[in-house]
Amino acid sequence: MRLFHVSEEPDITRFEPRLPTRDVGKDVGLVWAVDEARLPNFLTPRNCPRVAYHANKQTTESDLNHFFTSTSRHCVIVENTWFSTIAKTTLFVYEFDPKNFCLLDDVAGYYVSEHIETPVHIRRVEDVFAEHFARDVELRFVNNLWQMAERVQKSTLGWSLCRMRYAQK
Repeated sequence: MRLFHVSEEPDITRFEPRLPTRDVGKDVGLVWAVDEARLPNFLTPRNCPRVAYHANKQTTESDLNHFFTSTSRHCVIVENTWFSTIAKTTLFVYEFDPKNFCLLDDVAGYYVSEHIETPVHIRRVEDVFAEHFARDVELRFVNNLWQMAERVQKSTLGWSLCRMRYAQK
């Protein structure tokens, strides 16, 4: 298993556990990571709102035909207004030794550690679009994310809604 953290910061040498602000108890500091399968969900600037989804064992043929326009089985959708920002953004993908991490959310691919974590590898990504395409991820741009967010939540797909508080109303 490979675990990652994506950042726009190029020089993080250690990840300190931080108290979470959402989703889990607020009394334990955590370092967050994502597995390789869901890494594409985070290959955008940090505050870029996005709807991400992927096919899984429960996904119906109807949902495959409805939600994908290619043979890809993973899609990340962002607002049109983020296109130029994404095109100009350089990301840094930090890889961790998974030994201290435990699974928090299987659908989202979230893992957490209560320990200080030091990256074992850092990779610079200068072309975010090419990174998605190399991973066979369908990348879409739309005017508004909310309708797709509602639809995907009712589907048989694995999905993640990221930074939606920044999405256009």
